[in-house]
Amino acid sequence: MVPVFLVGIYVFVLSVFVGFEVISKVPTMLHTPLMSGTNFIHGIVIVGAIIVLGYADDGVTKTIGFVAMVLATANVVGGWFVTDRMLEMFKRRPTDRERKR
Repeated sequence: MVPVFLVGIYVFVLSVFVGFEVISKVPTMLHTPLMSGTNFIHGIVIVGAIIVLGYADDGVTKTIGFVAMVLATANVVGGWFVTDRMLEMFKRRPTDRERKR
């Protein structure tokens, strides 16, 4: 029987390779919107970290859950700022006639 730790490492290494292949095929024009959207998905990580903290019994689990929650929150906030900045680029600039009003 293969130890659970080795299976976890195997899955992690495979996910790194698959993730790299998928991301490397993304065109440059779509990179920022794609990353902005995936940062918002980290809200799921925040919920998972809260659940882990709710069931945590020892200090190590509490620390890992807290660090996961802090990093996921930073990623969600960063994704929001990137999205806001990206949407600012699509707003129309006022013309000379509109500025004089």
